[in-house]
Amino acid sequence: MNINFTLIAQALAFAALIWIIATLIWPPLMNAIEERQQKIAEGLAAADRSQKDLAQAEVKVNEALKEARGKANEIIDQAHARANQIVEAAKNEAIAEANRQKELAQAEIDAAANRAREDLRRQVSALAVSGAEKLLKREIDANAHKALLDELAAEI
Repeated sequence: MNINFTLIAQALAFAALIWIIATLIWPPLMNAIEERQQKIAEGLAAADRSQKDLAQAEVKVNEALKEARGKANEIIDQAHARANQIVEAAKNEAIAEANRQKELAQAEIDAAANRAREDLRRQVSALAVSGAEKLLKREIDANAHKALLDELAAEI
């Protein structure tokens, strides 16, 4: 066996192996690797887009929550204002009713006082007439002297 022939045969076999690998095995392997890299890049891009979308959604949710809280606070403030208006109206109505009741009671008191004065005037005038009758020893006709009795009652 010749060493040169062995080295040349091994070199030719190695060159044939390299050619077979370069033409038959390497291109499909590189295509598979490139496809995998492309899928990984698309996955990473999709993850980035998802994170951006999530951040935008969180911003929108926070804005919607702020708006809802603002509206809720506004509704609560309106409810408090309306409640205060109702309470104030009820107070005013109660005060007006109390004043009306007070005026009615005062009118009844005044009427009762006037009736009592008139009764007292009549009683005093009757006593004055009976006293005068006793002094004069004669009867005074109340109908005949009505003007005199009215004047006496007015003075009393």
